[in-house]
Amino acid sequence: MIAQELTRVADYISRLKNEIGALRANELYRDRLPGAHDELGNVVNATASATNSIMEAAEEILGYDDADLETYRTRVQTRVMDIFEACSFQDITGQRISKVVEHLAAVEKRLSHFASAVNARDTDLPPDPEEVKRQTRKEVFLLNGPSAEGDGVSQNDIDALFD
Repeated sequence: MIAQELTRVADYISRLKNEIGALRANELYRDRLPGAHDELGNVVNATASATNSIMEAAEEILGYDDADLETYRTRVQTRVMDIFEACSFQDITGQRISKVVEHLAAVEKRLSHFASAVNARDTDLPPDPEEVKRQTRKEVFLLNGPSAEGDGVSQNDIDALFD
């Protein structure tokens, strides 16, 4: 009976080792998560750069004071084309965000499979104090960002406050 129990424990440990190996934690840590981080940083930079270009062009257009209508029109058309060009960041931003989603989906799939394989259960340990501080700050300062469709307060509800 003891031998059977030890065999089951050994089998469980062997399966656990295989699942840990399949998790490929070093790849997640070394490649996937940094890749997601880098792509999001690039999105932020591209968005900021495009926003600055658009605002500069719009401000320049507002500042034009040409008496000659044709010169004015040519200058405005040139700057509007610059605005259109700056708006092309959206396509690249979408591609980068798709890469981040792909990286995070791979992490999620591996962790889910691992948790299922080892029959993982969440513990009743208290949450990380730093995480508690971050969550409290988000709630106090309403730093939740835009809500997903159907979540949060609707724009109609906000508009009703001003009626």
